[in-house]
Amino acid sequence: MTANEQTVTGNEGQESDVTATSGRLLPTASGRETWAAVRGLLRGRRLRALGAFAVLVAATTAGLLTPPLLGRIVDLVADGQPAGALTTPVVLLVVVAVVQGGLTALGVAMVAGLGEEMLARLRERFVARALRLPLEQVERAGSGDLSARVTADVAIVAEAVRRALPQLARAGLTIVLTLVGLALLDWRFMLAALLAVPVQAHTVRWYVRHAIPLYAEQRISVGTQQQQLLDTVGGASTVRAFRLADRHVDLVTERSSATVTLALQAVRLITRFFGRLNLAEYIGLSAVLVTGFVLVRADAASIGTAAAAALYFHNLFNPINIALALVDDAQVAAAGLARLVGVASLPASPETGAPQVVGGSVKAAGLGHSYVPGHPVLRDVDLHIEPGERVALVGASGAGKTTVAKLVAGIHRPTAGTVHLGGLRLDELGPSATGGAVALITQEVHVFAGRLDDDLRLARPGATEPELRAALDRVGALAWADALPNGVSTVVGEGGHELTVTQAQQLALARLVLAGPPIAVLDEATADAGSAGARVLEEAATAALAGRTALVVAHRLTQAASADRVIVLEAGRVVESGTHDELVAAGGRYAALWAAWSTTR
Repeated sequence: MTANEQTVTGNEGQESDVTATSGRLLPTASGRETWAAVRGLLRGRRLRALGAFAVLVAATTAGLLTPPLLGRIVDLVADGQPAGALTTPVVLLVVVAVVQGGLTALGVAMVAGLGEEMLARLRERFVARALRLPLEQVERAGSGDLSARVTADVAIVAEAVRRALPQLARAGLTIVLTLVGLALLDWRFMLAALLAVPVQAHTVRWYVRHAIPLYAEQRISVGTQQQQLLDTVGGASTVRAFRLADRHVDLVTERSSATVTLALQAVRLITRFFGRLNLAEYIGLSAVLVTGFVLVRADAASIGTAAAAALYFHNLFNPINIALALVDDAQVAAAGLARLVGVASLPASPETGAPQVVGGSVKAAGLGHSYVPGHPVLRDVDLHIEPGERVALVGASGAGKTTVAKLVAGIHRPTAGTVHLGGLRLDELGPSATGGAVALITQEVHVFAGRLDDDLRLARPGATEPELRAALDRVGALAWADALPNGVSTVVGEGGHELTVTQAQQLALARLVLAGPPIAVLDEATADAGSAGARVLEEAATAALAGRTALVVAHRLTQAASADRVIVLEAGRVVESGTHDELVAAGGRYAALWAAWSTTR
């Protein structure tokens, strides 16, 4: 269990989430950056790309033999040749069809395979960077933005790689080689066909000019909509508690309406796009037919040649429509690709030479923090925890406890003040050093789908089974782990054996034991368990925290009573500090909280 393994939630976090959708989204790459990334992914694969291109050229060239063969048949019939004269061109048509089909299948498979490999590499880079993003940056952007990129954007790009890229490659080659074929029949046929090009070129320029910003805006709108849905559903309890249901319904409606409006604009755009393409087809085919009529009448070309030219141009309809229609898919995919590259290309946090934390002291001086400028949730908080000391943070909801926990764990950078771990300033440490020094466990624990022992090894990849069992035993989880159908080899999480809330938290505490950081932060880690489960988890937490410095955001005051020291927060300030007995005897804020707690137990 590392400091950056999971998102922290709590009252302060929920308050910040309400404004997350107005935060700064994760970066989107420019067109130049996107194509530079594609070229980088092609590096080392250029020979395969050239091979795939050569196979598609051969397939397309074979297919272009069909119109001349059909034209030859027309000439033979027009000249009154016997039926036997048709045998050779008909057999050649069959051969051409077989060769073209085989080469096309091979070329498409090669292009798709190359694209899938490049996409897989991009996905790996994206996930690697996303997992190392500062949680502060993710929270500021909103988790919906990141989840939209890793789901919807990846799906769009993957579909483009599997379907659009091979089709676009074939269509482009067919267009170019067909124009060459028309020129070989008679250069005047090619000129006639080119009359359609100005209309098509104008249509594409018009479309791209409108589509690029539209689809980029649409992808951002989808991410914003998803973030708002996550905020509303995930924060449902807070929304109900503060009677914000109507406001959140309005926000969901507003963002959904914006997304629908953009989708309808895209539909209108593509409809106009295809209407203009149909006009270009009519102009081109009419020009080729008129040219053929003139040439045949002047005995400059045979009927078969004119028929072949008309077939050539007619055969251009499908690849041209495919290529230009795929401009639509390409714009959507390019927008998604730019969002993936934008994250995958983020500079890595510097790790080389980063100092390592030695010792487990925690010192915070003058801490202040604001999620929204001008609205501080912490003011001038001082905190000093000696190595091996366990300190409990208590206070009313919204007092700032979760924010202090996030700042100490390195999730957020303080707006004011400093945090030192083991004598080193937190902002001097890289993510790895911070993660190795401090672990954060919240009330929201994720159980990864897979075997239980694999889940535990996320905290220490090289852990042996006896070490895993010892960690489970330390937090009181070995008994139920052994009782699972396949013991620690049982598949848990989604699609496997479902763990209870208490068991999931014990699993998180066992990860903490295996990771072995000198400092641990527990943010209401027993809050979601029932009374019996909370007692089990308190014992498990006490065992897991033994021998390390601990900051515990106490949901239950029994945790505070057993701590070495208690710090009381109120309205973002420290109002009391001392042992449990000292604060009860002082008769202040903590004493009142303890009295209220004691009467309700």
